Formats: sequence, C-alpha cells, structure tokens
Amino acid sequence: MARRKREKKRRPPFGMPKGITLLVTPEGWRHSVLTVDGGMHCGRLNDVPVNADPAEAQVAAAAMVVGLARDFHEARVDVTWEPPREPGSWTAQVTVAASPPNAFG
Repeated sequence: MARRKREKKRRPPFGMPKGITLLVTPEGWRHSVLTVDGGMHCGRLNDVPVNADPAEAQVAAAAMVVGLARDFHEARVDVTWEPPREPGSWTAQVTVAASPPNAFG
C-alpha cells in the first residue's frame, strides 16, 4: 500500500503581533512590531508623508498589522493605541479579537 506524503504545515515568517511602536523621524514614520514569541520587525510607513497627522500614521500602522495577522495567522486582531508618553512616539497593544457570536446558536 502506498503511503501519502505528509505535508508539513509551514510556520509563518514571523510571530503573532502583540504590540506596535510608532515613531516620527525627520525621514518619515517608522514602526516596530513586537511579536508574542519575542521577535521584532521594523520598517517605515512608505505611504504616510512625514508631515501627516499622527492619527493618519496610527491608522496605517494598525491596518498593516491587522492585514499581517489575517494573512499569515488567519486571525482577527484589535489594535488599541495608548496615550503618548513622549512627543513623537506612540505605542499600541494588539490583541486577538473576540470571535463573532455564532449565528446558528
């Protein structure tokens, strides 16, 4: 009898996001995404101009993290921004969203 070859489930290229740090610099908006496994991914928000309002940058950073969690972890997440502690720096907590109630009971 022939055996079926097992397919290994590929691990996502990064861990589930748990936090975001957003910084405004003279060159543009920078972000760091912290993961539950202790990783960190950093980059720049290319579509947000340096003179943009912080709320615009927060929306862009949150949308990026929501999309990454959906695409790589098949999870819905919520992003909650904390009040700024210092000028030019913002942090947010990322939590797995509660599942919607089952329509069939």
